[in-house]
Amino acid sequence: MWGGRFTASPAEIMEEINASIGFDKRLAPQDIAASKAHAAMLAAQGILTKADVREILKGLDQILDEITRGEMAFERSLEDVHMNVESRLKTIVGQAAGRLHTARSRNDQVATDFKLYVRDRLDGFDAALAALQMALVDKAEAHADAVMPGFTHLQPAQPVTFGHHLMAYVEMLARDRGRFADARRRLNECPLGAAALAGTSFPIDRAMTAEALGFDRPTANSLDAVSDRDFILETLAAAAITAVHLSRFAEEIVIWTTAQFGFITLTDKFTTGSSIMPQKRNPDAAELTRAKVGRIAGAFQSLLIVMKGLPLAYSKDMQEDKEVAFDALDSLELAVAAMTGMVADMEPNVEVLRAAAGSGFSTATDLADWLVRVLKMPFREAHHVTGRIVAAAEARKLALDELPLKDMQAIEPRISKDVFNVLSPEMSVKSRVSYGGTAPQNVRKMARAWRKRLEKASAKG
Repeated sequence: MWGGRFTASPAEIMEEINASIGFDKRLAPQDIAASKAHAAMLAAQGILTKADVREILKGLDQILDEITRGEMAFERSLEDVHMNVESRLKTIVGQAAGRLHTARSRNDQVATDFKLYVRDRLDGFDAALAALQMALVDKAEAHADAVMPGFTHLQPAQPVTFGHHLMAYVEMLARDRGRFADARRRLNECPLGAAALAGTSFPIDRAMTAEALGFDRPTANSLDAVSDRDFILETLAAAAITAVHLSRFAEEIVIWTTAQFGFITLTDKFTTGSSIMPQKRNPDAAELTRAKVGRIAGAFQSLLIVMKGLPLAYSKDMQEDKEVAFDALDSLELAVAAMTGMVADMEPNVEVLRAAAGSGFSTATDLADWLVRVLKMPFREAHHVTGRIVAAAEARKLALDELPLKDMQAIEPRISKDVFNVLSPEMSVKSRVSYGGTAPQNVRKMARAWRKRLEKASAKG
C-alpha cells in the first residue's frame, strides 16, 4: 500500500509486531458499514461516479456475506482489517476499489470502526445488565420476608431480609448501566472524514456519513477525532466498576455456599465437583466471575498507560487498544451471563438464614432505639445501657430475646416486657420502614417499582 515510497519488504519481525489482523478482523462488519456510508457520501457529493459506487456497495455486501459464512481469507501481509477488505474488494470490483479510500485515512477509519463496535457492545451490556436486574428483582420479591443477618466488617450487625440484600445489587447495576449510557452518549460522534489528522480538501459531507452510521454529529476537531480513545477508556472504566460489583456479589455467593454458612444452595448447573474429593460441590462459576475483574481492570490500566504519553495525533501505539478491550468486554459479557444464571438458580436456606440473623446480638440497636423512643433516654446513654445488657446476655450465653426481663431491669429498672416486641429479628426488620430500609413491605414496593421500570424500558427498546 506504500510501495511508491518503499523498495523492500518489511523484516519478518516487523511484520509480526506490526500486523493487527489477527485480532482486528472482528471489526470487519463495522468497517464495511463505515465504507458503505463513505461511498454513498462520495457519490452524493459527486466525488465518485454513481456507477463506481454501485459496484463498490455490491462488492462490500459480498465481502460481508463471505465473512458471515466464514469464507473470507484474512492475510497477515495486509496488516489489518481495512486493507484486507480493500484488497478483497479490488479482486471483486477492480480499480473502483482503490477510489473508495478517497478523502479518508486508516486513522479515521479505525476510530470510526472501533466506535461502532464499542457502541454495539454498550447496547448489549445495557440489555444484559437489565436482565440481571430482573433476575434479582424476581428473587428479591419471592424472598422479601426471609430474615438474614446484615453484616459490617463481616460481623453480624443488624437483621435484614434476603430480598433487601439482593435489591442492593439492583441499585449498583443501575449505576453501572448509567455509566455505560454516559459513555455511549459521549462516544456518539463520528470521526469519519477527519482523514489522517487534518481533514481533507475534497468537498465531503461529514454530517451525511455521521447520520448514516447513527452518530449524533461529526467530531469537531480532526486532530482529536483520530487520536481520541476516551470512548474505550471510559467504557473500560465503567466495565471495571461493573466487574467489581459482580465480584463482590460472587464473593458473597462463595461464602454463602460454604458448609460453615449454608445460606444458599446452587444446583449442579452452576457448581463443579472434585477429581479426588467426592463430597465437594464447588461454586466455580462464582469464583471465575470474581476473578474476571482482574482482566477487566487490567485492560483499563493497560490502555491508560498506552495513552498517557502520546502526542497528537495518531501513533501506532494506539493499535494496542483493541486486544485488551476485546478481552475485557468479552470477559464482562461472560461474567454478567454467569451471574444472571446463578441468581436464577440460587435458593436461600430460609431456616439457616433465620437462625444466623439472631446471632451476634444483632437486635442490640433495636433495644437501644426502644430505650430512646419509649424511655426518652439520650441515645448515648441508651447505647451504654444496651452494651451492659448485651454483656449480661453474652455471659449467660443467651440471645437478647432470651434474656429474662428481671436481668434487664437489674441494669435499667424502667424496662418493661414490651421490649420483647423489638428483640426478634422478624420484628427488627419489620420496624425498618424508613425509605430504603429493609422492611419486607419496602422490599416488595421497591421490587414492584423496579419491575415496572425494567419492563417499560424493555418494551421501548
